[in-house]
Amino acid sequence: MTTDELKGIFEMHQAMNIEVFYWWCIAIMFLIHAGFLSYEIGASRTKNALASGMKNILTLASVIPAFYFVGWWIYNAFPNGLIPIDASAALPWSASMRPDVNDMGTGIFFAAFALFGATTGSILSGAVIERIRLSAFLTLAVILGGGVWILAGSWGWHPSGWLLTQFGYHDVGAAGVVHAVAGFFALGVLMNLGARIGKFKNGKPQAIPPHNMPMSLLGLMMIIVGFFGFLGGCIIFNTGDIGWTTIYGTQTNLSAFAFNTVMGFAGGVIGAYLISRDPFWTMSGGLGGIITVAAGLDLYYPGLAFALAASGGALMAKVGNFLEQRGLDDSVGAFAVHGFCGFYGVVLVGIFAAGFANAEGMPDISFTGQLVGAVVMALTGFIPGWGISYALKKFNLLRVPPHVEVLGLDLVEISARPYPETESPQGHSPQGVHGGLNKAFPMAKRQDIS
Repeated sequence: MTTDELKGIFEMHQAMNIEVFYWWCIAIMFLIHAGFLSYEIGASRTKNALASGMKNILTLASVIPAFYFVGWWIYNAFPNGLIPIDASAALPWSASMRPDVNDMGTGIFFAAFALFGATTGSILSGAVIERIRLSAFLTLAVILGGGVWILAGSWGWHPSGWLLTQFGYHDVGAAGVVHAVAGFFALGVLMNLGARIGKFKNGKPQAIPPHNMPMSLLGLMMIIVGFFGFLGGCIIFNTGDIGWTTIYGTQTNLSAFAFNTVMGFAGGVIGAYLISRDPFWTMSGGLGGIITVAAGLDLYYPGLAFALAASGGALMAKVGNFLEQRGLDDSVGAFAVHGFCGFYGVVLVGIFAAGFANAEGMPDISFTGQLVGAVVMALTGFIPGWGISYALKKFNLLRVPPHVEVLGLDLVEISARPYPETESPQGHSPQGVHGGLNKAFPMAKRQDIS
């Protein structure tokens, strides 16, 4: 066997190893969505449990094809801003966007990015449970997951992205391009959607307890597991002697990511617990902690990552309570966990990693560059989230009617009940749906509910 033949075999096996690595990253990433489904079902009341679950399933099924037909092209076409460059190879009818035995990379990376997009839709899903129209939600999720976040990704992740080339933006774990964008998009939607009926009384927030807190906690832990696949998709497995690199081509490895991911989880949990003493915020703190350190996973000393994550978890709970006191009903704290921690995490890199060399030929990491990047991510999410939801609201397409919200989305939208063994022979809860309505809404106040 010749040297060239041996080299060809070696390169083939390397390419196959790359495929296998990302294949399993994609598989593990599906646990994120299983986690969000469980998380949101548990956080909903029983009358909305299945509707919340169906919303998550449909998010996956809607965002993935949207990303295939539009999103992959956006990533490759808009690194310089809002004027597209030639990216014909990323169009859905191009030769690279179909099975090809000689292409072991495009399909794998497309699938990983598509699931990043689906994650943004799932983040939005939790914030708006129990009162949004399914059609409105899917419209918003497709726009966010198939277009908005990947536009930010093109600016902050692409090798030619203007945030990287002009400002040295550093965000290896997608704290900004995924989490901050999705969180601020959700904030814009919430401002137009309004609070659930009964959430505020005389301007003061009222508790709407989850119907199954253990299910929500289990769901959050599943999201954490899925995040190891998510972060695996953020690191580049290279052929030859290059080894592991970040999305920017700088040297790193899975070991660095492992150190700071697990320390980020621990710090976030402890920080949230010390501030809130609340099971929901405590478990959310694990996710918030990882997001807080995600942008600098390749650079942080693990002890520093722990401390930064603890601060993120503590502040996250405060931010969530602050928004609630201001009349915003973020049902699962999506903005606090993803929007705030993503923004905060990007800025922290500019404080604690300023001066580190970035990708070759690019500006060094700086506070100014990270702040600019964080603001761009926030605005890229918030403006379309607010604008599109405002338009839907004006056409009365955003929110379900009050009587539907009171009855529960399961009763109206879903032909199955989550816990049928608890229902009476007539198909209602022991108290009865309308009996419950009579107590909560006296006839004088509920002429439209019948």
